[in-house]
Amino acid sequence: MHITSRDNSLLRQARAVRDGKASDLIFIEGLRLCEEAFLSKLSIEAIIYSKQLAKKERAAAVIEQLAGVAKRAASVSEKLLESISYTKTPQGIVALAKRPESSEAVLSNLGDRALLVVMHQINNPVNVGAIIRTAEAAGASAAIATLNTSDPFSPKALRGAMGSAFRLPIWVGATYEGIISWCRKRKIETVGADADSELSFTEVDWTPSRALIVGPESIGLSPTEIETADQCVRIPMKGSVESLNVSVATGILLFEAARQRQKQQ
Repeated sequence: MHITSRDNSLLRQARAVRDGKASDLIFIEGLRLCEEAFLSKLSIEAIIYSKQLAKKERAAAVIEQLAGVAKRAASVSEKLLESISYTKTPQGIVALAKRPESSEAVLSNLGDRALLVVMHQINNPVNVGAIIRTAEAAGASAAIATLNTSDPFSPKALRGAMGSAFRLPIWVGATYEGIISWCRKRKIETVGADADSELSFTEVDWTPSRALIVGPESIGLSPTEIETADQCVRIPMKGSVESLNVSVATGILLFEAARQRQKQQ
């Protein structure tokens, strides 16, 4: 099907999903990310692609795969694609997919020595996406996004995660207190990131089940939240630097956990 009108129902739906007005669907833009969605076996509702992109060999193959599983597939002009694109420069293809399950149930089969990362009230979707990508790379079992954390399945977060959000189990919408209680019931020790902690991150035993908690970009975890965690750690820094970007700090901590766990194998 070829669409020529900006007011077409599929394009209107795409804009609604892009703008977060359709909670059951997610907006996926770009050839690589759409391919990751296909490989991750997401339920694809529709794909919309430019005729120009479809002329390229690799893109044509991906479009064919997606069209084979999507309920709807349509080509459009570059101008019409621009009307639904999330980016300033359209990337030639958009997919609408069913939002992956993101309830507590996705963490039902963690197994022994779980390694979780809890994103608490992190409001920058770029950081959320980067943390999810890093968590998968470090071998984390799952990620948890508390209330008021940027949606891990928003277009900008998905771009930052580069497909990891489709593969890593993610629980969205839990409260901080609920996560602490949930971890304690399962004997998962919580470790908060705190720049003022006396304990260095390398002094913690990361090999048993652990849940790393990272707080908001501007203020970090509150004193009460720090007290609630089983223990807290800091990343020693030199010079006048007071803090690191939350996604960078999370990567340092997770890869220390990965290093320790690798030594045990």
